[in-house]
Amino acid sequence: MIEPIILKAEEKMKTSVDILKRDFSGVRTGRASTALVDHVRVDYNGVPTPMNHIANVAVSGTSLLIIQPWDPSILSGIEKAILKANIGLTPNSDGSVIRLSIPPLSEERRAELTKMVKKMAEEQKVAIRNIRRDAIEDIKKLEKNKEISQDSLKRGEIKLQKLTDSYTGMIDSMESTKAAELKQV
Repeated sequence: MIEPIILKAEEKMKTSVDILKRDFSGVRTGRASTALVDHVRVDYNGVPTPMNHIANVAVSGTSLLIIQPWDPSILSGIEKAILKANIGLTPNSDGSVIRLSIPPLSEERRAELTKMVKKMAEEQKVAIRNIRRDAIEDIKKLEKNKEISQDSLKRGEIKLQKLTDSYTGMIDSMESTKAAELKQV
């Protein structure tokens, strides 16, 4: 009776961790990464399209991203989308490709990004705690309807707490790794 509720909660917690991984991949660390433009949507024939669907995005060296659109007519649209995405990079176009130079991060910007990473992690920890709360409410409903015993309720709450601690621990670990990455010069 309780296991499906716990499994469902665990799936949702895994999703929260995956969301955080994706969000962290878009945080600039002074090194070029195609993940920096993954979330950029380009208006292509009136449809917001992911960058990697309309162009080849490649890393050249440690501080240069090269974006080569398959349709050269969309070049200006890609430039506008990059500027609109507010990722802190200015596109440089030569008519056929766009180059994004990744400048080294200033100490002030590193501190800003570290705060942003901390906030992202905290949001996902809150989401995980909310998942735990909802699952505990579901288990309490089972106990209230006399479908499970009080002992089963307590065991379920303990399992959910261990699961929550495990996933919040993962998030803390991811946060400290990303913060350390940001502090590297």
